[in-house]
Amino acid sequence: MADRGMRLSLLGLRGDKGRDPEITDIAVDSRKVRDGHLFAALPGSVTHGAEFIQYALRQGAAAILTDREGANIAADVLAGSDAALVVAEDPRAALAGAAALWFHSQPRTMVAVTGTSGKTSIATFTRQIWQNLGRKAISIGTMGVNGDYQAKLAHTTPDPLTLHFVLADAVAHGVTHAAMEASSHGLDQRRLDGVRLQAGAFSNFSQDHLDYHKNFDDYFAAKALLFNHVLDEGAAAIINIDEPRGRQMAEIAHDRGLVLTTIGRDERADMRILGQRYDATGQDLRFQFQGQAHMVRLPLIGGFQAENVLAAAGLAIATGEKPEEVFATLSELRTVRGRMQLAAMRDNGAAVFVDYSHKPGALASALQSLRPHVMGRIVVVFGAGGDRDKLKRPLMGEAAREFADVVIVTDDNPRSEVPAKIRAEVMAGAGPDAIEVGDRAEAILRGVDALQPGDALLIAGKGHETGQIIGNDVYPFDDVEQASVAVAALDGKI
Repeated sequence: MADRGMRLSLLGLRGDKGRDPEITDIAVDSRKVRDGHLFAALPGSVTHGAEFIQYALRQGAAAILTDREGANIAADVLAGSDAALVVAEDPRAALAGAAALWFHSQPRTMVAVTGTSGKTSIATFTRQIWQNLGRKAISIGTMGVNGDYQAKLAHTTPDPLTLHFVLADAVAHGVTHAAMEASSHGLDQRRLDGVRLQAGAFSNFSQDHLDYHKNFDDYFAAKALLFNHVLDEGAAAIINIDEPRGRQMAEIAHDRGLVLTTIGRDERADMRILGQRYDATGQDLRFQFQGQAHMVRLPLIGGFQAENVLAAAGLAIATGEKPEEVFATLSELRTVRGRMQLAAMRDNGAAVFVDYSHKPGALASALQSLRPHVMGRIVVVFGAGGDRDKLKRPLMGEAAREFADVVIVTDDNPRSEVPAKIRAEVMAGAGPDAIEVGDRAEAILRGVDALQPGDALLIAGKGHETGQIIGNDVYPFDDVEQASVAVAALDGKI
């Protein structure tokens, strides 16, 4: 990760007995520890990282970072070691701070986006705005690192070592601006601590990740960490206030002393949506900012994209860009892969869209937002993932039943669960008129086949993903590709 050494104290850490060894690198995996490394033994959901301290010491760790529980677990092996022991109340936060100091370099302008849906679009739109204004910019999140520097990531919000390596490497490649997604997991696990953010945005809030968070309030509290913990006083907050949780988040930001800009349709919003006019390829958006009305053409499908675009515009303005110049770039924005993406068109004019919406609120929003663009019926093909929040499955079915005309329930990523059981739980909410087709390719083919002139098909749940997880295996599967193949086959082009 780095070819230099740094005293433990220069990483913001204090060793026991005044020990201050030279650190040659940082690791969270004991198998990667070498002479002089700092090993972070973090608490886990199943196993505490302290169980691996003995291996890290054998491989030459010069220092151990853990919590009190970890120190007690490894007390015997630590007692006979010369390694410095750092006991932190919150070792994850301590690791994040140490990683920031170790890699040292970050883009000078950074923003983060949290919320249940819209994070990827807002981060990507912010990056596109900056690029259209001549900045060297990247976006970091579900799609990896994209823009003027590219890299693959395993998580939406990477662990601190990966994140700060990427940030430093991006700077080395000339990047000056970065917009990143802040997932609830990442915030809760303090992965953003140590990132120097100038602004943060909040999109919306609905049910998700209750397999990780205890309840709705716990989930919201994790999102709120961006505004009451990560952002420094005086930083900017761009918050959608169209729903109660957004207004609650705005209060949190205000109380923290952040510079608040609100967006939405609410008449109190600083950047207010005044109207939208839809057609088959996009929408015209009219909005107001600082007492002046603006009109812009957005080549984007879905009414919710207006909120995402304004959030991105707000972040760009909050980080020093001129409003008029920002607004002039909005017509150049392009959708994120797998986010209300036009995948194919039938010869009869019916359109097929692919969207990542895999939560009840997101699916409902996608279907509602598609409706104004569609003269005929909306057909939806979707499922629910295995080994994830089971409570949302019937809610997904209910959303489809309420907002679509033809509902086809299929497999998403069943993972280790029995696919038929997942589908049954979704069907419980989808109602008796829903069609169950287990094979996702067949479900997409049947959805495309059902399209009449003026209709539209929404294939929801997997978006940009190029694989389907069944058991422990990942099989190649791309919704956009499958849609294109189905349309070509049914229209006699192959």
